[in-house]
Amino acid sequence: MQKSDSLSVLSISTDSTHSEWPLSYPVYRFCTGDVDGDGSEDALVGVVKSTRFFPEKGRRIFIFKNFHGLVRPLWMGSRLGGKLEDFKFANGKVTALERTDDDRYVVADYEWKGFGMSFVRFHAKNITREQAIELFNKLTAL
Repeated sequence: MQKSDSLSVLSISTDSTHSEWPLSYPVYRFCTGDVDGDGSEDALVGVVKSTRFFPEKGRRIFIFKNFHGLVRPLWMGSRLGGKLEDFKFANGKVTALERTDDDRYVVADYEWKGFGMSFVRFHAKNITREQAIELFNKLTAL
């Protein structure tokens, strides 16, 4: 739920509980799926922010769990591989559109590995932005 142009709130409501987690960063993507394979839906939230290790503002992925009716972070990632442009979750994997340091693009899959996301494979690398967007959209079309 978006409360204002600069504050979104992730909320979980059940018959007996309600829990919220404020997101005081711009949100560019929201999707759900069972990231860690435990049988319950997780929330994947794309936010724009800096981190301790990457002080330049950039797109990040935060993953939240429903832990006994409470919103709790599972992973608040600084970075996957390259500079994240977009992501979607399907078939147990995060498919990411990323920019490299030389302004080329990759489309890659990541999956949950204990604590955090782990690289699985490239669908393409060293391609143009237009090629990457086309491939990303094709791979993530519902």
